[in-house]
Amino acid sequence: MKKVIESRSFRQCLSVLVLSTVCALFVRTISAKPAATAVEGRWNITVDVAGAPASSWLEVIHSGNHTLVGRYVSVSGSARPISEVHFEDGKFNFSIPPQWEKGAGNFSFEGTVEGDKMSGSLTMPDGKTHQWTGVRAPTLRRDKRPVWGEPVKLIKPTEGSTIEGWHTVGTSQWTIQNGILKSEKSGVNLITDDKYQDFKLHAEFRIPKGSNSGVYLRGRYEVQVSDGKGLEPSPYELGGVYGFISPSEMMAKYPGEWQSFDVTLIGRMITLVVNGKEVITNQEIPGTTGRALDSREAEPGPLYVQGDHGPVEYRNIVVTPGK
Repeated sequence: MKKVIESRSFRQCLSVLVLSTVCALFVRTISAKPAATAVEGRWNITVDVAGAPASSWLEVIHSGNHTLVGRYVSVSGSARPISEVHFEDGKFNFSIPPQWEKGAGNFSFEGTVEGDKMSGSLTMPDGKTHQWTGVRAPTLRRDKRPVWGEPVKLIKPTEGSTIEGWHTVGTSQWTIQNGILKSEKSGVNLITDDKYQDFKLHAEFRIPKGSNSGVYLRGRYEVQVSDGKGLEPSPYELGGVYGFISPSEMMAKYPGEWQSFDVTLIGRMITLVVNGKEVITNQEIPGTTGRALDSREAEPGPLYVQGDHGPVEYRNIVVTPGK
């Protein structure tokens, strides 16, 4: 009888051991991180649009063990999700619905990856096809915080349509009056002549009801200026990094009132104060937003204020560069 009990106990222990081993292997299998594919990561894209370079951005990641998904920022608009990226033998493609583009077709993107570079073609919803090239986006991680230099006032005491230290691409509708930059109607954007890497920025702005603008940091990352009073916080409204980061709360004043941004940008990390309230605290900007001036994220870039979405005024723009 004793031997039977011992034999039964042994079999039970063996069963438990086998079951535990199988469970451990199963857990290890489902939790194991899949090997990264060559297309995964963030990419700075430059699209050839009728002979002119236009900025774009792509991110590809694994979802689970088998599916590649991602986000894409076209030459305009915001980051949009990619439900599946098909990748095989160094070639990839995906298709997404149109956003702000003209046309009823899908947006189709295909390319080839070779190391840290990629290239290919994209077809817009209107059927037009453009060639593009891409490189891996830099991390922009900083080993230490910058030493801040002297503040620089970017609005000089001039009057009229000549705005010292700024330029436009195309015929300007901007004027300067009593230290206020004015765009009384939709037109072109206003860009600083100087470029900056890491910096602190103070800017004040005023918009009428229903209008819209934005401040582009390094000419690549738009912080949204909008008539947001009474709206929920959003990456598409006042204080949002367009399409990427939502402010913690909506701090908009009424249309026609002067409002302010205080921005600290170090690498990709942004802290934003809107009308005296910190609403973004040291968050990462993943990539360029729509209508960025270029995709060269590792390089310094200008500031630019958006003047193509309605009337807007700016004053007291002060930048403190980092060293």
